[in-house]
Amino acid sequence: MIRETVVTTRCEDGSPHIAPMGVHDHGKELVLAPFSPSGTLRNLLRERCAVINYTDDVRIFAGCLTGHYDWPLCAASVIDGVRLCDTLAHAEVEIVRVEEDDLRPRLHACVVHEETQGSFRGFNRAQAAVVEAAILVSRLGMLADDKIDAEIDYLRIAVAKTAGAREQAAWDWLMQAIERYRAAAGRGEGVS
Repeated sequence: MIRETVVTTRCEDGSPHIAPMGVHDHGKELVLAPFSPSGTLRNLLRERCAVINYTDDVRIFAGCLTGHYDWPLCAASVIDGVRLCDTLAHAEVEIVRVEEDDLRPRLHACVVHEETQGSFRGFNRAQAAVVEAAILVSRLGMLADDKIDAEIDYLRIAVAKTAGAREQAAWDWLMQAIERYRAAAGRGEGVS
């Protein structure tokens, strides 16, 4: 199973790095597979630890892809790192094994500490739609425009029907990112 999470690591200068990432859940072991090259991969290989944040605030997923990084952070409880302050739960992990791969190395991690900070209040279709749209934005340049447009058209329905203020803000950031990308590439103004 892959869980959509937000991973926090520390950069070489000690500053925090926040990145959305699907984490493979294999029971007692979690597997992270960041793209190479990436800041998250560099940090994980150097620090050998991270915090997996479980959040329902989809603004963080969208924000990390659109230049909105100013999320409150707190010290982790066991590892030398940080976590999102406003998260439902988090797991502090240590990297125990690395499977090398040129595109996406697989970093196997064991959980050394877990905490719950808030309660889960149920699913919202707009939240899922924003996470899917964020994945599409992270693939701009890899997927064809018509594929992205078709997926966005479908996801837009859930946002229109069920979004709250947080989901709408995150959606708007993502749509603006698509527009900026396409304008810079000279391919129109964005999604319909």
